[in-house]
Order: sequence, then C-alpha cells, then structure tokens
Amino acid sequence: MPLGILQDLKLENVPGTALLSELGRTDLEIATGIDGGLLKHDATGQIVLIPQPSDSPNDPYNWPRWKKEMFTIVIAYGCGCVGAVGPLLTPAFVPLATLFDVQLQQFTLGCNGSCIVAIAIGSLLCNTLAVKFGKRPIYVLTTLGLAVSCFWAAEAKSFGSLAAARAVQGFCMAPFEALIPASVGDIWHVHERGFRMAIFNLGVLGGINLASPIAGSVIQYGSYRIAMHAMGGAFVLMLVLVSLFMPESAYLRRNAFNIDTSSNIVDTGMSEKDNTVPRIDSGSSPRSTSSEIETSYIKSLFPWSGYRDHVSFWRTFLRPFVMLASPVVMWATLLFTICISWLVLISITLSQIFSAPPYSFSVSAVGATNISSFVASLLATLVAGPIIDGVAKFMSKRNTGIFEPEFRLPVMVTYLVFTATGFFAWGESLYNQDSWPIPVIVCMGLINLGVQLGTTAVVTYVSDSHREQAAEAFAIMNFVKNMFAFGLTFYANDWIAVQGVRNAFFVIGGTTVAVTLTTIPMYVFGKIARSWVKRGGVLDSVLKNKQGVATIVV
Repeated sequence: MPLGILQDLKLENVPGTALLSELGRTDLEIATGIDGGLLKHDATGQIVLIPQPSDSPNDPYNWPRWKKEMFTIVIAYGCGCVGAVGPLLTPAFVPLATLFDVQLQQFTLGCNGSCIVAIAIGSLLCNTLAVKFGKRPIYVLTTLGLAVSCFWAAEAKSFGSLAAARAVQGFCMAPFEALIPASVGDIWHVHERGFRMAIFNLGVLGGINLASPIAGSVIQYGSYRIAMHAMGGAFVLMLVLVSLFMPESAYLRRNAFNIDTSSNIVDTGMSEKDNTVPRIDSGSSPRSTSSEIETSYIKSLFPWSGYRDHVSFWRTFLRPFVMLASPVVMWATLLFTICISWLVLISITLSQIFSAPPYSFSVSAVGATNISSFVASLLATLVAGPIIDGVAKFMSKRNTGIFEPEFRLPVMVTYLVFTATGFFAWGESLYNQDSWPIPVIVCMGLINLGVQLGTTAVVTYVSDSHREQAAEAFAIMNFVKNMFAFGLTFYANDWIAVQGVRNAFFVIGGTTVAVTLTTIPMYVFGKIARSWVKRGGVLDSVLKNKQGVATIVV
C-alpha cells in the first residue's frame, strides 16, 4: 500500500503507473522488468521521460523548446479569448434584457444557455473530427468561426439573431475547452504537465474573469456592439497565432517504449543491455536516428497535415461516452462539473445581485467585481505547477521512484478548503449585506483560488491515467459539464430570487464539500480502478485502434 494507495495484484504493470526517477537502479529493474539503460531521460538524467518519445524529429515530444513554448503561449491567449467571449455580456444582462424587451430569465437562457449547450454538442463533434483528421484543422476552422460569429452578434438586430450567433460561438469554443488538455499531453511529458495545465486553466478562467470588468466599462460607456466587435478583432489575431504556432500535435508514434500505458512487462527484444542512458533535453531537439524526414516549418503551416484515422465517424462520435466506464473519468467528470458550473452560476447572477440594492452597482462596476477572481486565478497558476508537479515528484521519490497518477490528488485539499469556504462566506456576506470588498475580494478570491488548483489537478490526473484516450475523456467531461451548466440557466436567477442568495450558496457549498470528499476513495482505490478498466477491456475494445489504422497522407 504505497503512500495510502491500495496495490493492485492482478497486473504486473497498471496503465498510468510508471517510473519517474532513478531508472538506473537495479532494484527497480528487478521490480519492473525494464532496463533503465534503454529508456530516455531528461537532461539531468534523473527523470525518465513519460511517455517515451520516439526517435523521429516530427514526434511532438521531440519538438524544440521554443516550439513547445510558443504552442503553450497560443493556448493561453486562445483559451483566454474563448473564456472571455462566454461571459462577455453578463455584467449587462439586466439592461440588455430590457433593450431586447425580454424577461431576464429568457435573456439568460438565449444568450448564455444557447452558447453553453452548443459547447456541449461541439465538444463531442469536434473531438470526433479531431480524432479522424487531427486537431489543427479543427483549431483553425473554429477560430475563424469565432471571429465571424462575434461580428455577427455585434450586428444582430433581434434577440433571436443574437441567440443564434451565441450558439455558433459556443460550438466554436468547444475545441479550446475539450481538446486543449489532450494537446498539452501530446507535447509535454508527465513531469512538465502540471504547470502547462495550469496555464490552460488560467487562460479559460482568466478570460472569464477579465472579460466582465473590461466589457462592463465598454458596454456602459459605449455599447455591447463595440464589445463584440473588439472580441471579433481579438479572434482575428488568434487565427493568425493558431495558424503560425499551433502545428498538428496528433502523431502516430512507433518504436517507443509504452511504459505508462502497457499492462505487461516491456520486451525490449535485445539480448544485451545498453549501459548508456539516453537523455533528451526537453528544451532542444534530439539527434534523430529515425529515417523519417523532418517536416519543414512551411509545410507545418498547412491547415491539414494529412493525418487521418480510418475508424468510422459514428464509432468515433460515440467513443467519449464509453469513457464513462472508467471510474477515473466518472469521478473527474463529477468534480470538473462541480468546479466549473458553480462559476457559471455566479457569472449569470452577478448582474442580478449587484445591480439591485443595497449595492446598486453600474454595469462597469458589476464587471469590475471579477478582477479579484482574476488575481486569485493568476496567483494559483504561479503555484499550481510547482505544487502539482512538485508533489508528484516528491511522492514518486518516496515511492522508490514509481509514479502513480493518484499523486496528483492531494492538491484537491486546496479546493475543499478554499472553494467550499468561499461559497459559504459568499452566501453569508451577501445575506448580511456586508460591504462589497468582503464578497467581491475575499469570497470570490477564495473560490477562484481553489477552483484553479482543483481543476488543474483533475485534468492532469485524467491525462496521466488515460493518456491514449485523453481527447475522448475531456470531450465527455466537457459535454456533461456544459449540459449541467445549461440546466442552471433555466433556474439560476429564479433560484436566487426565490430561495435567497444565502440558502442557495449554502446548498452549493455543502454539495461542493460532499463531492470533493470522494477524492479520498479515488486516491485509495484509483490504482485498482485503473487495473480493472484495463482487465475489463471495455475501453480497449472500443477506443484502441488496430496497428496502422492512423495514417499520414503525404
């Protein structure tokens, strides 16, 4: 029972479990049957690269550091824009509902509800297309769609037209929620993912939190049309960045040890051990021993790389639902839904709460309430990488160099402490009509600090546990999360009006505590759950391609 995790006795190597450090030690070779001298390490020679890269210069794990970092920077900017466009109009929901002559609940449903349900559907469809044709063409086309739909929303003459534009926006937002975590897993090794996942979350949450204060002022002193035009311009810039710095990351990897997904002892096929430890500096390109010709930068700018998976469309479309057979994905879907959906509820009720007495905020002031949330998310991002990756490395070292995906989960205590406390305090402070700094700075800061750390831990855990099925896992997680959030738009405003903000957020706080406590059994039984999924073969029978199914059309 290593560090509280129940050991599995059914498989010799449980998918997700891998050696992270000091692979030259003979005791680890005896325990796993893997010759550490045959595996590639980072530049220090102390950390085994998980997953193991191939020898090809086109393998995303072998990309030069600048290429990986630029990819990540574009992710941050792109996710920030996508995060911003969703709640862009929320500070002005009350006056905009009056402008379009509809009830507040109806405006919320049409403006945000249509967007959210479109994200849910788009998560599944875009994942299907990405699996079949690669992620790059999906990113390019949906970024173009985001720019066009923003200009459409800016010029909408009726509420129906605005709602339709928001639905298109939602569909095009989906890849930057559902596919990005899988893209991070495509290019970064396990010991590097925590910080990059935090960057992804910062982009989404930062966009959500910064959109309101900026758009609130623009809408108050200009109009919502100006805000939407500006958002369209931001997506035009995003299209340029995606085209230049987000090449295809889907790659058919051959001749590499599968030390984190295989359930059997690795058979090297060699009779003698090579005493030289191959090392790869993740910041530079390795000297390739592969006969594969390196793709030129100009060719990488093509919208489609030629990647194709020949599995049928409908089979691919239904694959994400099969991921719910994994206890890991079921648990992560529950936590991810709770983490994000309550933020959606807060965003669609901010105008309702702070536009009314005793606060009587203007549109710009309502928007400015999200500044503390952004600051909290930024602070959480700065510590998320060192904490999440650091805890995993520390626990792996204590576990004789063996990495378990469950080592990501202790960080969930921060979500329990900060976010649950923030919800209870938020409801109580608004009920007592405390001065605005308490609910706005203290409570919203605590909520977003915990959400950033919690969501980063959840998505990293799933990526580590189901690397080969990460795209499908995140597609179903986003589908469920957005369908739940869509349901909130039907009753959130009325719930606050009828039950009161204190009762509503006490229920939310209690639900958050109960759901987060399920992390304890997930940590203890996680390895057994991963073994059960592998032994059952449900995921492999539906998700795993036969050798050579994926191709690159030259």
